[in-house]
Amino acid sequence: MKRKFKRYKKPRKKKTIDLDMNQLDDLLKRAESGNLQEKDVELIKGMAECIAVLSEAVDEKASSVKKLLRMIFGAKTEKKENVPGASKEKKPGQNSGSPKGDGEKKGKKKGNNGPNGADTYVGAERVLVKHPDLTPGSSCPHCKEGKLYKNSKPGVEIRVKGAAPLQATVYELQKLRCNLCGKIFTAPLPKEAGNKKYDTAAVAMIALLKYGSGLPFNRIDGLQANLGVPLPSSTQWDIINKSVKYFKLVYEIMIELAAQGQIFHNDDTTIKIQTLIKENKNNSPARKGMFTTGIVSINDTRKIVLFLSGRKHAGENLNELLSQRDTSLQTPLQMCDALSRNTPNEFSTILAYCLVHARRHFVDAAVNFPEECGFVIDTLAEVYHYDAKARAKNMSAEQRLQYHQENSAKLMEELEVWLEEKIEQKKVEPNSSLGDAIYYMLNHWEQLTAFLRIPKAPLDNNIAERALKKAILHRKNSLFFKSEHGAAVGDMFMSLIYTCEQSETSPFDYLKALQDHADGVKDNPSDWMPWNFSSTIARL
Repeated sequence: MKRKFKRYKKPRKKKTIDLDMNQLDDLLKRAESGNLQEKDVELIKGMAECIAVLSEAVDEKASSVKKLLRMIFGAKTEKKENVPGASKEKKPGQNSGSPKGDGEKKGKKKGNNGPNGADTYVGAERVLVKHPDLTPGSSCPHCKEGKLYKNSKPGVEIRVKGAAPLQATVYELQKLRCNLCGKIFTAPLPKEAGNKKYDTAAVAMIALLKYGSGLPFNRIDGLQANLGVPLPSSTQWDIINKSVKYFKLVYEIMIELAAQGQIFHNDDTTIKIQTLIKENKNNSPARKGMFTTGIVSINDTRKIVLFLSGRKHAGENLNELLSQRDTSLQTPLQMCDALSRNTPNEFSTILAYCLVHARRHFVDAAVNFPEECGFVIDTLAEVYHYDAKARAKNMSAEQRLQYHQENSAKLMEELEVWLEEKIEQKKVEPNSSLGDAIYYMLNHWEQLTAFLRIPKAPLDNNIAERALKKAILHRKNSLFFKSEHGAAVGDMFMSLIYTCEQSETSPFDYLKALQDHADGVKDNPSDWMPWNFSSTIARL
């Protein structure tokens, strides 16, 4: 039997009473003389309510200031130990930080040469150094009796050298001139020089610096000039723009594959595009907003990340993506926050809402309501603890669902009863920050608890928020895109780069390989995805 979820409505604000100073003086005189009238009861009640509201407003100010600071400077941390009222105790194997969700990053493995061992230097040149005096099979110089043999594990030392991101070689071609006929003979370029001024590695490096690390073209320009290898910002754009043809086919196939995903995470962040800003000023279009949508499509263990910039919201962009979906596939699961603009209007999805968004309301209110908010945050920490254990045990989707039903369901039921009690017994002011947090959670309870009913349903939308940090990094450094075409180019490169990172593939090697094997990419672009291009190259 399908459970019915309640929908809570906030009570309307109480009727306001206008009272000037003359009326207030008259009321005080009547109170002193003991001649209060029947209408004075309503006035006194309104004044008492006003005092209560003003007292609460002073408390709410701290929460509002905290929200404002987070909007301006960004949230530093939402870890449980930093939230007033939340338990500081930690279970064995439980991360005390804020929920990280299904895409939790693994810690760095420590080894020799510091936190990054030699195995992590996959792009480094490897040099085998033989012993200058000894060889396998020779006598031991120490004991004089034994024989030496090759140890399977060599010693490792790492040396890191500085160099310009883009390096240049100047070929000075010798010229010979006949003293009789005057003909000049110029030495040919060596084969290793290639036939292009900017090779495929240069294109990959510029794209990675700009769209992967958020460095603006003019900053790369200054860095290269300081290192004696000038590369003007206009030249960088020309290089990137001309290279789009090498990546477009693969990008289009990646979008088609993303449309077939089982789970979709999506969210928006703001962006500035100069041509659209100019259009807003001159033409006053009906829609003036500009957004970058991040969509993460998950199919089993494969993750495809797409960035889409323009006037469309996350739901509209997801709607366009789903238009390419095979109609025979099951209805996909969608994870987002509760904003209506995140959902597609033409294609159906099974909605799951982000628990971290709901939790954040209580984090903001914890300054004024530490005990109440601490209870909610501790309860959600327990749920995340069970989810982490399910991941650690490599449970299947059905096993994870059953595990949550056995352990997390009771926690969430107790939390729902506690939240309903606060509202129904009027233990909290509905328009306070705590009231807002409770109403948000109760009114979206069905979607927030999807992980208790649907296999594979994630707990939060953190993976999409982390993906959008790449777009936010670009916005913070470069500030804007000049045109919609420039934004589309940026979206393409950010999508390829971040999908490579999710596939644990080197974006630099990938961008370079697509150019080096342009003919093969053109013939069969599906063989040149971030997760299979290495095996394709191995077969060549």
